[in-house]
Amino acid sequence: MGSPTGRALPFFLILVHIYLHGALSQATRPVGQRKPFLARLRRLEEQFRRFQEVTLTHLQGIASHYNLSVDIEARFRSLARESQAVALALNQSQAAVQEELGHLRTWVRRTQRRGRKADHRLLALSATVSEGSARRLARDVRALRDALLRLTPLVQSQGARLAALEGPLRVAGTSPTTPNVTLAPSRPSNLSAPQLQGGGQASRAPPEPRNPPLDFAHRLQGAQEPRGLGNQQAWPPESPGEVCNVGPALIFPNASTMNVGFLRPGFLTGLRALSICSWVRTAADHLGTLLSYATEENDNKLVLHGRDSLAPGSVHFVIGDPAFRELPLQPLLDGRWHHVCVIWTSILGRYWLHVDRRLVATGSRFREGYEIPPGGSLVLGQEQDHVGGGFDSSEAFVGSMAGLAIWDRVLVPGEVSNLAMGKALPTGAILTLANATSVGGFVQRVNCTCLQLCP
Repeated sequence: MGSPTGRALPFFLILVHIYLHGALSQATRPVGQRKPFLARLRRLEEQFRRFQEVTLTHLQGIASHYNLSVDIEARFRSLARESQAVALALNQSQAAVQEELGHLRTWVRRTQRRGRKADHRLLALSATVSEGSARRLARDVRALRDALLRLTPLVQSQGARLAALEGPLRVAGTSPTTPNVTLAPSRPSNLSAPQLQGGGQASRAPPEPRNPPLDFAHRLQGAQEPRGLGNQQAWPPESPGEVCNVGPALIFPNASTMNVGFLRPGFLTGLRALSICSWVRTAADHLGTLLSYATEENDNKLVLHGRDSLAPGSVHFVIGDPAFRELPLQPLLDGRWHHVCVIWTSILGRYWLHVDRRLVATGSRFREGYEIPPGGSLVLGQEQDHVGGGFDSSEAFVGSMAGLAIWDRVLVPGEVSNLAMGKALPTGAILTLANATSVGGFVQRVNCTCLQLCP
């Protein structure tokens, strides 16, 4: 597109050419004929000047419009750049909002799962407490009935004894000289009446009352009957001495959610019994999660975990959430090595907890007839909220574990004792720390010749 001046120049040259041509032709004419020509030339000059002014005005208008179009184009380019910047900022903001919404959804789902777990556990605990209270009440009633049944013949025999003594005492009271009568301590007698011999002493003493059973007196004083050995809150740890050949050890240095060990291939078949034994050392204020087994159906199929909200050293032994038992492991928080065995069978739902060769807790009717399904994810040191993940630092284990092994049967006390003394590993272990082929975070795998030499 050419400029306005460039377009007007050829037109101007044509007009000059016409003007010169006319001037030359008039110059050859006579003088009389030149005056009209000069007048016409002046008129032509006047017209040319007006045309020049109009042309200049038109060219100025075109130039102003051209400048305006250039400004509009620059403004359009600026607006395009601004719109691109706004679109980019909007996309970034939308991505940030989507990420925050994703975190929020994850947090809400985790909170909902934990809320459901807490509700289920509260319901299970309430049912357990109600069932336990009903059983204790029934036992108290039976004990009271038995005590009353034992006391009834005793009271009847004492009444017969008093009635038998009233007659001789009345006779002795009416005689002029009352003999000294001494009643000896009573013993059980089948005679309907005592036979008095010389000196007024009774040859056979009445039966002395027997004390009620200790458990009955204990209940009458308002104390609750201990539930197995699980209420023994304090027991002296037994020093294991020098223990060697325990196999590899895993060290979890802190509560990072990256610190985890995976036992693979996990459970290949369903379990109706299991024994979990390991050496454990921790100096934390709570035990954390030793083991977690999750499936797509339930992320707490098998868990041994304690979190900072529980009593120090307390561990929840979970099989098929929400069913669990709380186990006392307070002495484990002293920074020393301790041997722990947790054993369960679906037959009558029996379970046992051994610590340093001592049976410290036992019970029954815990997941009676239940089977732990195969095919899940088995994790050490973290509690799973979904298969293979969803870890929480408040439930992480901080410390060391060595010689961990799992059996699909119930270990007998002799086998547990041999394990705690560093003797041969019982046969049939389905998983050991040798199966912890994948560890994450800052977890360290070490091999110690003896337990006391582990870092």
